[in-house]
Amino acid sequence: MTRIALAPAKGVYRRFVYSQARKKVGRDIEPIQVTAHHTAVMNGSIAMELAVERSKRVEPQLKHLAGLKAALLVGCEFCIDIGSSITTESGVPDEKLMAIPRHREATCFDERELAVLDYAEAMTRTPAEVTDELFARLREHFDDAQIVELTNEIAWENWRARFNWAFDIGSAGFTEGQSCPVPLGVPAAR
Repeated sequence: MTRIALAPAKGVYRRFVYSQARKKVGRDIEPIQVTAHHTAVMNGSIAMELAVERSKRVEPQLKHLAGLKAALLVGCEFCIDIGSSITTESGVPDEKLMAIPRHREATCFDERELAVLDYAEAMTRTPAEVTDELFARLREHFDDAQIVELTNEIAWENWRARFNWAFDIGSAGFTEGQSCPVPLGVPAAR
């Protein structure tokens, strides 16, 4: 249960937004139903989601790895749940999915993926700690537009995760029957 009631599907516009979300993921999405209390915030969120979704200069698998790493570091249950499902659907194998929390110890990631995961981790720290050395590693694999796209993906996931944390929006069952990593320091479910 979220800290505030979900905005009801009243009015043509809100019903349309909710139906589009259901069409996309097969169910209602609590973060949208919370932002619906403030139409301008909801519209801004939708615009950013569309920008993230339509940005195609970086392979989806890399962007999803980065976003899921940020979600795991913030510890947002909803983001980890939906992010794991999306990451799996994009073709990332379970071995990599489950290795994200301890990516530096894993042998399944290539140098490009490691740079992305390190970047997501550095950006998600508070305060952010993106070093010149890390940025140089990114430049070995990505052009300026791709770095902007990756940075946007990670920053937006941080926004989502912190928004959801504040409203106590939990897991929604997107990964039911699938693999789903847990943040470091959190015991795995029995």
